[in-house]
Amino acid sequence: MKLFKNLMNSVKIKQILVILLPLITAPYISRTLGATAVGVYSYTNSVAYYFLMVGMLGIANHGNRSVAAARDDQEKLNNTFSGIFYLQAFTFSVAIVSYVLYILICVKNNRIIASLQLLYVLSGLFDISWLFFGLEKFKLTVTRNMIIKLCTVLCMFVFVHSPSDLWKYTLLMSAGTLLSQLYLWTYVRKYVRLVKVPVRDILVHLKPVLVLFVPVLAYSIYKVMDKIMLGNIASYADVGYYQNAEKIINIPMGIITALGTVMLPRMSNVIANGDKNKSSQYIRVSIKLVTVLCSAIAFGLMGISEVLAPVYLGEEFSPCAPIISLLSVTVFFIAWANVVRTQYLIPNHYDKIYLISSTTGAVVNLVINYMLIPQFKSNGAALGTIAAEFSVMVIQLFAVRKDIPVIKYIAQYFPVLVSGFFMMCIVRNIGAYLGNSILTLVIQVGMGGIVFCILVFFFFMISKDEMWIMIKNMICNILKIKK
Repeated sequence: MKLFKNLMNSVKIKQILVILLPLITAPYISRTLGATAVGVYSYTNSVAYYFLMVGMLGIANHGNRSVAAARDDQEKLNNTFSGIFYLQAFTFSVAIVSYVLYILICVKNNRIIASLQLLYVLSGLFDISWLFFGLEKFKLTVTRNMIIKLCTVLCMFVFVHSPSDLWKYTLLMSAGTLLSQLYLWTYVRKYVRLVKVPVRDILVHLKPVLVLFVPVLAYSIYKVMDKIMLGNIASYADVGYYQNAEKIINIPMGIITALGTVMLPRMSNVIANGDKNKSSQYIRVSIKLVTVLCSAIAFGLMGISEVLAPVYLGEEFSPCAPIISLLSVTVFFIAWANVVRTQYLIPNHYDKIYLISSTTGAVVNLVINYMLIPQFKSNGAALGTIAAEFSVMVIQLFAVRKDIPVIKYIAQYFPVLVSGFFMMCIVRNIGAYLGNSILTLVIQVGMGGIVFCILVFFFFMISKDEMWIMIKNMICNILKIKK
């Protein structure tokens, strides 16, 4: 029950952060800044992300699982945290200096915006979320995010009013990220201490960090490189379209991410204790849960995309509609692969499989982007992402097929997928009949939710699946929270 309590706590608070705040800010920023300015921000942020990623290497995943494995021994925990953080401090020193040189030597346009992104790169130096994730102190991290993001949003409405305020928007976003990371340090002494460790205790983390960095780098190629390639091959406006379409996909995907965040340290601890039965149970339930969530999210977004883009983001962003529909397909691939990766591959140190799948995805994405972006622009980038995510998922599922019958679990929930498709057809017809308006969007979301819930409800009632009991428990928890 603690597992689902952690998940519910993470989702409860993140509903404000991952769903409500972006729902408010996305239409405001898209209308205030416009497609080109949004594209400039996205492009410079994507470049800065690569320097941040080089600084972070594979520390996030390695630190998470290492802390989870050592958390029952305070002395070991202190040494583990200290060794990993000292390595992080060194790598980020290199990354920050490199980014400054990049701005001075390479940046010709939008130098002010690129310079403000330095704060974003600097934030990675103080990022110790992996410590609290490994300790399963999720409430601390989400509370931090809630406070900082609420302040950032407030300042956004006060100071950002036109495309010329792009520098203000960039400063707010970068500074907000930096403050968010610094805030966590106020809680460090409560759980762990920085201690002096020999150099060898620092270097021992280097190999696993580098191994995990390769898939992180590969993953970033098909998640971030899209925008850089669009900016260089197409235009900043195309980057803006793609960025906002991706942002809409990421809003509900926060729920899936929350599941992975909760499960990684839990699975690392379970596996370290040798409880294979519990491990298999968690994976089975997780696969089934994300299949239900993905069916609602993916088919729902496909159904409302034609109305959502112009009504929610503004007429200038109507080209986002087909991109949203295309990227919605990736929701399934990302979610299923996320379960396999965070609950099996990483906790079991099967880094090679993770590496091969991510590298393959990166290569597929680069090739397809190079072929399609010149002609199809943002839609071409979306097709590249679909192919990349699909290849990653296939390789990971094939590698674990003997230990985890993922396809079997998904097949058991085929009626849920059919329910989602049926809901999508109804919703799209509603949009085509009523036209683009806020009222249409409300009717689509409401009708789609009702249809999907009724169909899935009957499926669970008839099949008497284990998920039925879990969902009833989760509903009870929500009701208790509301009381």
